[in-house]
Amino acid sequence: MASLDSIKNRDGLLSTAYFPPIEFFIAVANCRNSYLEACESYQKQSYRTRCHIYSSAGLFVLKIPVLRSESIYGKNINTHKIPIKEIKIDYSESWTVQHKRALKTAYMNSPFFEYYYSDIFKVLDNKENFLFDLNYKLIALISELIGDIASRYEFTSNYYSAEDVDVSSVFDCRNRIHPKFKGESILTEFKMEKPYFQVFSQKQGFIPNLSILDLLFNEGPNSISFLR
Repeated sequence: MASLDSIKNRDGLLSTAYFPPIEFFIAVANCRNSYLEACESYQKQSYRTRCHIYSSAGLFVLKIPVLRSESIYGKNINTHKIPIKEIKIDYSESWTVQHKRALKTAYMNSPFFEYYYSDIFKVLDNKENFLFDLNYKLIALISELIGDIASRYEFTSNYYSAEDVDVSSVFDCRNRIHPKFKGESILTEFKMEKPYFQVFSQKQGFIPNLSILDLLFNEGPNSISFLR
Protein backbone atom coordinates (compact mmCIF):
# COMPACT_ATOMS: atom_id res chain seq x y z
CA MET A 1 0.00 0.00 0.00
CA ALA A 2 1.44 3.36 -1.00
CA SER A 3 1.77 5.96 1.70
CA LEU A 4 1.05 9.67 1.41
CA ASP A 5 4.53 10.17 2.83
CA SER A 6 5.83 9.16 -0.59
CA ILE A 7 4.62 12.44 -2.12
CA LYS A 8 5.15 14.88 0.75
CA ASN A 9 8.63 15.79 -0.50
CA ARG A 10 7.63 15.89 -4.16
CA ASP A 11 6.03 18.65 -6.22
CA GLY A 12 2.58 17.95 -7.63
CA LEU A 13 2.24 18.53 -11.39
CA LEU A 14 -1.40 18.87 -12.46
CA SER A 15 -3.31 19.81 -15.59
CA THR A 16 -5.92 22.49 -15.20
CA ALA A 17 -9.43 21.28 -14.41
CA TYR A 18 -12.95 22.64 -13.99
CA PHE A 19 -14.09 22.04 -10.39
CA PRO A 20 -11.49 19.25 -10.19
CA PRO A 21 -12.15 15.79 -8.75
CA ILE A 22 -11.20 15.01 -5.18
CA GLU A 23 -8.00 13.20 -6.17
CA PHE A 24 -6.69 16.49 -7.64
CA PHE A 25 -6.90 18.09 -4.20
CA ILE A 26 -5.37 15.06 -2.49
CA ALA A 27 -2.26 15.80 -4.54
CA VAL A 28 -2.47 19.51 -3.69
CA ALA A 29 -2.99 18.87 0.03
CA ASN A 30 -0.09 16.45 0.35
CA CYS A 31 2.59 17.45 -2.14
CA ARG A 32 5.34 19.93 -1.30
CA ASN A 33 4.29 22.48 -3.95
CA SER A 34 1.60 22.54 -6.63
CA TYR A 35 2.29 23.33 -10.27
CA LEU A 36 -0.41 23.80 -12.89
CA GLU A 37 0.58 22.73 -16.40
CA ALA A 38 0.42 25.94 -18.44
CA CYS A 39 2.42 24.78 -21.46
CA GLU A 40 0.49 21.74 -22.63
CA SER A 41 -1.88 21.58 -25.59
CA TYR A 42 -5.63 21.40 -25.08
CA GLN A 43 -7.28 17.99 -24.74
CA LYS A 44 -10.93 17.28 -25.39
CA GLN A 45 -13.15 15.15 -23.13
CA SER A 46 -11.02 15.71 -20.05
CA TYR A 47 -11.50 17.38 -16.68
CA ARG A 48 -10.18 20.57 -18.27
CA THR A 49 -13.73 21.35 -19.40
CA ARG A 50 -15.92 19.08 -17.29
CA CYS A 51 -16.72 17.96 -13.79
CA HIS A 52 -18.79 15.21 -12.19
CA ILE A 53 -21.42 16.01 -9.56
CA TYR A 54 -24.05 13.94 -7.72
CA SER A 55 -27.60 14.66 -8.87
CA SER A 56 -30.85 13.01 -7.84
CA ALA A 57 -30.41 10.69 -10.84
CA GLY A 58 -26.83 9.79 -9.96
CA LEU A 59 -23.59 10.94 -11.54
CA PHE A 60 -24.10 14.05 -13.68
CA VAL A 61 -21.58 15.74 -15.97
CA LEU A 62 -21.23 19.52 -16.36
CA LYS A 63 -19.32 20.67 -19.44
CA ILE A 64 -17.89 24.03 -20.47
CA PRO A 65 -18.23 24.77 -24.20
CA VAL A 66 -15.13 26.24 -25.82
CA LEU A 67 -14.73 28.16 -29.05
CA ARG A 68 -13.62 26.39 -32.19
CA SER A 69 -10.18 27.21 -33.51
CA GLU A 70 -11.70 29.29 -36.35
CA SER A 71 -13.12 31.66 -33.74
CA ILE A 72 -9.77 31.91 -31.97
CA TYR A 73 -7.36 32.13 -34.91
CA GLY A 74 -9.60 32.72 -37.90
CA LYS A 75 -8.63 29.34 -39.34
CA ASN A 76 -9.21 25.67 -38.64
CA ILE A 77 -6.53 24.13 -36.42
CA ASN A 78 -6.60 20.79 -34.64
CA THR A 79 -7.54 21.63 -31.03
CA HIS A 80 -4.82 19.26 -29.81
CA LYS A 81 -2.31 21.78 -31.17
CA ILE A 82 -3.78 24.81 -29.40
CA PRO A 83 -1.96 25.84 -26.20
CA ILE A 84 -4.16 25.39 -23.16
CA LYS A 85 -3.81 29.05 -22.17
CA GLU A 86 -5.22 30.16 -25.54
CA ILE A 87 -8.47 28.21 -25.34
CA LYS A 88 -11.43 30.59 -25.13
CA ILE A 89 -14.80 29.85 -23.55
CA ASP A 90 -17.97 29.93 -25.65
CA TYR A 91 -20.62 32.09 -24.00
CA SER A 92 -23.08 31.91 -26.89
CA GLU A 93 -24.78 29.22 -24.81
CA SER A 94 -26.17 30.04 -21.35
CA TRP A 95 -24.05 27.33 -19.78
CA THR A 96 -23.24 29.31 -16.63
CA VAL A 97 -26.96 29.57 -15.85
CA GLN A 98 -27.38 25.86 -16.51
CA HIS A 99 -24.42 24.91 -14.32
CA LYS A 100 -25.54 27.09 -11.43
CA ARG A 101 -29.05 25.68 -11.67
CA ALA A 102 -27.69 22.12 -11.70
CA LEU A 103 -25.48 22.78 -8.69
CA LYS A 104 -28.36 24.33 -6.76
CA THR A 105 -30.65 21.40 -7.56
CA ALA A 106 -27.99 18.86 -6.58
CA TYR A 107 -26.65 20.50 -3.43
CA MET A 108 -29.16 22.99 -2.04
CA ASN A 109 -30.01 20.48 0.70
CA SER A 110 -26.39 19.73 1.55
CA PRO A 111 -25.17 21.03 4.93
CA PHE A 112 -22.72 23.67 3.66
CA PHE A 113 -24.00 24.75 0.25
CA GLU A 114 -25.37 28.05 1.57
CA TYR A 115 -21.97 29.01 3.03
CA TYR A 116 -19.98 28.62 -0.17
CA TYR A 117 -22.11 28.86 -3.28
CA SER A 118 -22.25 32.67 -3.62
CA ASP A 119 -18.47 33.06 -3.77
CA ILE A 120 -18.21 30.25 -6.30
CA PHE A 121 -21.05 31.58 -8.46
CA LYS A 122 -19.45 35.03 -8.52
CA VAL A 123 -16.44 33.59 -10.31
CA LEU A 124 -18.70 31.97 -12.90
CA ASP A 125 -20.60 35.23 -13.34
CA ASN A 126 -17.38 37.13 -14.13
CA LYS A 127 -17.26 35.28 -17.47
CA GLU A 128 -13.54 34.89 -17.89
CA ASN A 129 -12.51 34.80 -21.55
CA PHE A 130 -10.00 31.99 -21.22
CA LEU A 131 -10.60 28.50 -19.87
CA PHE A 132 -7.26 28.39 -18.04
CA ASP A 133 -8.03 31.63 -16.20
CA LEU A 134 -11.50 30.50 -15.13
CA ASN A 135 -10.24 27.14 -13.88
CA TYR A 136 -7.37 28.71 -11.99
CA LYS A 137 -9.59 31.21 -10.20
CA LEU A 138 -11.99 28.44 -9.19
CA ILE A 139 -9.15 26.18 -8.01
CA ALA A 140 -7.58 28.99 -5.97
CA LEU A 141 -10.92 29.93 -4.41
CA ILE A 142 -11.82 26.37 -3.48
CA SER A 143 -8.36 25.88 -1.97
CA GLU A 144 -8.98 28.94 0.18
CA LEU A 145 -12.44 27.73 1.20
CA ILE A 146 -11.11 24.31 2.19
CA GLY A 147 -8.31 25.92 4.17
CA ASP A 148 -4.95 24.50 5.26
CA ILE A 149 -3.84 23.77 1.69
CA ALA A 150 -2.03 25.88 -0.87
CA SER A 151 -4.13 28.77 -2.13
CA ARG A 152 -1.37 29.87 -4.49
CA TYR A 153 -0.11 27.79 -7.36
CA GLU A 154 2.91 28.03 -9.61
CA PHE A 155 2.55 27.70 -13.39
CA THR A 156 4.95 25.64 -15.46
CA SER A 157 7.22 27.60 -17.80
CA ASN A 158 8.15 24.66 -20.06
CA TYR A 159 6.48 21.48 -21.17
CA TYR A 160 8.02 18.12 -20.27
CA SER A 161 6.63 14.79 -21.38
CA ALA A 162 5.87 12.19 -18.74
CA GLU A 163 9.05 10.34 -19.75
CA ASP A 164 11.18 13.40 -19.04
CA VAL A 165 9.77 14.15 -15.59
CA ASP A 166 11.95 13.27 -12.61
CA VAL A 167 9.56 11.09 -10.61
CA SER A 168 11.81 11.24 -7.57
CA SER A 169 10.94 14.91 -7.11
CA VAL A 170 7.69 15.30 -9.09
CA PHE A 171 4.33 13.56 -8.65
CA ASP A 172 3.02 13.81 -12.22
CA CYS A 173 -0.80 13.70 -12.23
CA ARG A 174 -1.43 15.23 -15.65
CA ASN A 175 -2.47 12.07 -17.50
CA ARG A 176 -3.61 10.22 -14.42
CA ILE A 177 -6.40 12.58 -13.35
CA HIS A 178 -8.63 12.01 -16.36
CA PRO A 179 -12.22 10.72 -16.66
CA LYS A 180 -11.05 8.00 -19.07
CA PHE A 181 -7.98 6.91 -17.12
CA LYS A 182 -8.05 3.10 -16.79
CA GLY A 183 -5.35 2.66 -14.19
CA GLU A 184 -5.35 2.97 -10.43
CA SER A 185 -6.77 6.25 -9.18
CA ILE A 186 -4.91 8.36 -6.63
CA LEU A 187 -7.64 7.58 -4.10
CA THR A 188 -7.15 3.86 -4.64
CA GLU A 189 -3.35 4.03 -4.54
CA PHE A 190 -3.35 5.77 -1.17
CA LYS A 191 -6.40 3.88 0.19
CA MET A 192 -8.36 7.12 0.58
CA GLU A 193 -11.77 6.13 -0.79
CA LYS A 194 -13.35 7.10 2.50
CA PRO A 195 -17.13 7.53 2.34
CA TYR A 196 -18.66 10.76 3.57
CA PHE A 197 -22.20 12.14 3.68
CA GLN A 198 -23.80 12.63 0.25
CA VAL A 199 -27.31 13.98 -0.20
CA PHE A 200 -28.53 11.16 -2.43
CA SER A 201 -26.39 8.30 -1.13
CA GLN A 202 -29.30 6.49 0.53
CA LYS A 203 -30.95 6.23 -2.89
CA GLN A 204 -27.97 5.78 -5.19
CA GLY A 205 -25.14 4.70 -2.88
CA PHE A 206 -21.82 6.42 -2.31
CA ILE A 207 -20.01 7.73 -5.41
CA PRO A 208 -16.25 8.35 -4.92
CA ASN A 209 -13.98 10.92 -6.55
CA LEU A 210 -16.62 13.39 -7.67
CA SER A 211 -15.91 17.10 -8.07
CA ILE A 212 -14.37 18.71 -5.01
CA LEU A 213 -17.65 20.64 -4.73
CA ASP A 214 -19.38 17.45 -3.64
CA LEU A 215 -17.01 17.11 -0.70
CA LEU A 216 -17.02 20.82 0.12
CA PHE A 217 -20.80 21.24 0.10
CA ASN A 218 -21.33 18.08 2.15
CA GLU A 219 -18.45 18.25 4.63
CA GLY A 220 -17.52 21.92 4.77
CA PRO A 221 -14.60 22.66 7.14
CA ASN A 222 -14.14 18.93 7.68
CA SER A 223 -13.18 18.46 4.00
CA ILE A 224 -9.48 18.68 4.75
CA SER A 225 -9.65 15.52 6.88
CA PHE A 226 -10.70 13.56 3.77
CA LEU A 227 -7.71 14.86 1.79
CA ARG A 228 -4.93 13.88 4.21
